[in-house]
Amino acid sequence: MVHTRHLLICISYDNHIKLLTQPSSPTVDNQSDGSNPWIPFTAIGIALVVMVASMTMIAVALSEIADHFGVTLRSVAWVVIVQGLTITALMMPMGRLGDIIGRKKVHLAGLVIFAAGTVLTATAPGFGFLIGARVVAAVGNSMLQSVTTGMILSVFPGRERGKVLGTQTTMVAIGMATGPILAGLLIQFFSWQAIFWVLLIPIGLAIVLALTVLDESKVSRGMAAKKPPFDYVGAVVSALVVILAVILINNPFGIAVVSPLMIGGAISVVILFAYFVWWELNSDSPMLDLRMFRNRVLSMNSTARLFGFLGSSGVFLLMPVYLISLRGFDEALAGGILFLSPVGVAIAAQLSGRLGDKFGTLPFLIAGFTTTAAVAGGLMFLTAGTPVWIVMTILFFSGFGMGTWNVTNNSVVMGSVPVSAMGVVGALTNLVRNVGVVVGQAITTAIVVGVMVSRGFDIPLSDVSGSSGATEAFMAGWRIGFLLVVVFALMAVALSIAARPRKVESAEEPAPIPVPQK
Repeated sequence: MVHTRHLLICISYDNHIKLLTQPSSPTVDNQSDGSNPWIPFTAIGIALVVMVASMTMIAVALSEIADHFGVTLRSVAWVVIVQGLTITALMMPMGRLGDIIGRKKVHLAGLVIFAAGTVLTATAPGFGFLIGARVVAAVGNSMLQSVTTGMILSVFPGRERGKVLGTQTTMVAIGMATGPILAGLLIQFFSWQAIFWVLLIPIGLAIVLALTVLDESKVSRGMAAKKPPFDYVGAVVSALVVILAVILINNPFGIAVVSPLMIGGAISVVILFAYFVWWELNSDSPMLDLRMFRNRVLSMNSTARLFGFLGSSGVFLLMPVYLISLRGFDEALAGGILFLSPVGVAIAAQLSGRLGDKFGTLPFLIAGFTTTAAVAGGLMFLTAGTPVWIVMTILFFSGFGMGTWNVTNNSVVMGSVPVSAMGVVGALTNLVRNVGVVVGQAITTAIVVGVMVSRGFDIPLSDVSGSSGATEAFMAGWRIGFLLVVVFALMAVALSIAARPRKVESAEEPAPIPVPQK
């Protein structure tokens, strides 16, 4: 009797893994109660816009923050990097927490913590306090990001996946577009602190809408009735791996690359990662079921997604520095120029999401990543005297390329698994994005700072244009950074072609087989 029970468990578990590792799995229509899914989408979307806008605002404010606290590029870059680092380290644990206690609860708690971090940022008396405030805000941000995709996919029919993900990306683009413009105007006429006080208005609206509009039973659809235990070991170890890896890449303390401390840190990352893999494969309730990566479409397209964001993050980090510190544009004008990139994202998101569902995704994946490579190649040839219209054109196509591959790639990844696994895979796509952004920003900063320091220019951002030597040092690092973006984008093209995603024809799916507890 005992042996028979164990045999059935093994067969059931094996079937579940086979279901997760099929090259392409169809989705189902999970919206059957007749309610309008755009109402909860609006509540979720407002929070998403605020979250993204806050990150683009801080990028525009870097020069002012550096001048206010008297810090250099190496230091002020951590204002951006630390929030991305925190978000990335907590993304999967917060997503898992949402699966256990409910996504609405995590969403609401994230909004409150995000608001607290925003207030602390606006009132920061010193640079160290500011860094801590950004960590607090990033904790709330991670909670919001970890459940967003899962909530949206829960309230919409599965047949509308491409359209919904495209609209979600459009909301991200709105945040990207409004952030630089609003930040530029507020900084020019008030101060950098004003941008965070203004953020409290939409944050308050998002909290009210979450309380009154979101229904836990709908936004958490598909969650298991019996709540599994939280994987504390997996959460802590995964966070340590991300934090240590990014610190090693960024090297904020200027430690020699070939030194016992750096080598020991690299070895620690490898050991921790290996332990994380072993733990997750042997855990009764893993934070992330690594067996899903047997699915070639999932694994290859997730890797392509990582390469895409590794490259794109450099554009968002360096372009405000180029426009404000190197070209001398005021914040309002710089914000208006940067606005073109999210416009490109929004247009491409709407087109690629719908057309990818209709004609197949591979042409749009290739077109998107190829455009990103071409844009990076163009950015390599920018100078301090490049006509503004050329810069504006490049920025628009930078956003258009990213919008094309981002939505299409996300749709392929989400369509490669059964609907029963979409919650964890939705968190995974956000995690991959943030890993790419954090590591990409760290690599880009390390390259630019490394080149400048090697030429004797470890100086504040406002002094980049102070001498021809400093300008040339900055642009030399700039060219190396964007050459790397070209390489990343071409690797993403190769992976997308190798994965060969297939268009899903059916709208039905076999009932998911539950994973038994060991």
